Amino acid sequence: MAEPVPAKRLLFLAHRIPYPPDKGEKIRSWHMLEHLSRHWRVDLGCLVDDPADIAHLPVLERVCERVHAARVTRSGRMARTLLGLRPGRPLSLSWFHEPGLARWVRRGLAEQRYDAVLAYSSAMAAYLPARAGGPFRVLDMVDVDSEKWRAYGATKGPKGLLWAREARTLLAFERRAAAAFDRTLFVSPQEAATFAKLAPEVADRIDWVENGVDLTRFDPALSWPDPFEAGNPAIVFTGTMDYRPNVEAVTFFAREVMPLLASLTPAPHFHIVGANPAPAVRALADLPGVRVVGTVPDVRPFLAHAAVAVAPLRIARGIQNKVLEALAMGRPVVASPEAHEGVHALAGQDLLVADGAEAMAAAVAKVLAGEAPGLGPAGRAAVIAGHDWEGKLSRLDRILLDA
Repeated sequence: MAEPVPAKRLLFLAHRIPYPPDKGEKIRSWHMLEHLSRHWRVDLGCLVDDPADIAHLPVLERVCERVHAARVTRSGRMARTLLGLRPGRPLSLSWFHEPGLARWVRRGLAEQRYDAVLAYSSAMAAYLPARAGGPFRVLDMVDVDSEKWRAYGATKGPKGLLWAREARTLLAFERRAAAAFDRTLFVSPQEAATFAKLAPEVADRIDWVENGVDLTRFDPALSWPDPFEAGNPAIVFTGTMDYRPNVEAVTFFAREVMPLLASLTPAPHFHIVGANPAPAVRALADLPGVRVVGTVPDVRPFLAHAAVAVAPLRIARGIQNKVLEALAMGRPVVASPEAHEGVHALAGQDLLVADGAEAMAAAVAKVLAGEAPGLGPAGRAAVIAGHDWEGKLSRLDRILLDA
């Protein structure tokens, strides 16, 4: 009998530890890592910015052959960023640089240990040397980060100037990185098309792998205690609450949409659920009908008992996991056009899409009045059909066959 073919070796680099999958970038990286570990012998190199996440290393050590988790602190990052400030260099690269991880990567490459490398986020591309042969390289940018900074750069004042600089320098780096990799991935065809216009020289090496949702974990058939007070319909937003697009989204909804819903009987309450509420978010608790819940061990009870989940983002890139999770839980969803982008769900049939305060208030009021009874089941059916992780990651398998 022929000897079994040994599994190929993959280096997986991530700018945040991929477990637990409790925020956007960690959800995607975990599902990719866990999926690839079934067919590859994986070494994981990652940064750990939350000391509590160290407790989850055993999970990663079970699916990976080697794990190098480099701990970083905010003060250390600030120092490296200031020291690394020079013309043309994005601040992001110094923020995500860790010397020990860089040495570990160089050692593995020098030993010719890998058949392929997957760098998760553009910042991790900087850990690889200039191209001179070596393993097949895949860069998963996920989103066009430079476009996010460009949107921030519209802000007046010193911060706006700083963010505009980051947009320019990061785009230049993204283009150089894509030229040094065999494939560059994005989370949606829309993001891929955006980058192809910005970097036409690498358009033939751009692809995408869309996000899925864990349909077993986010299942409306499961049961949770109701976290809400009786009598007031619950409108829910979930997300990391020190992330600027989320802060702006809930501020807009609390200050501009909620007053338009105040006359409803019974009056709805807006619940902001997510870790690390920024001061601007905590201040919203002073408004009538607004509840800042903050960090919770599990968002599913809040989604399961929500009358409606909202995603009123005005700065959004790629596919919003908060929208996929709410749809998977069978809840009616009202989203902005930006939050709807990339989601395989039909506006008006599977979810409601509304642009602006008045339109969003009208859509939420329609759901609360019981005038859109089929949204919940239709939304779950849509993500079952369009956002199953195994189906989405089969595209990544095909891309890595080139290795």
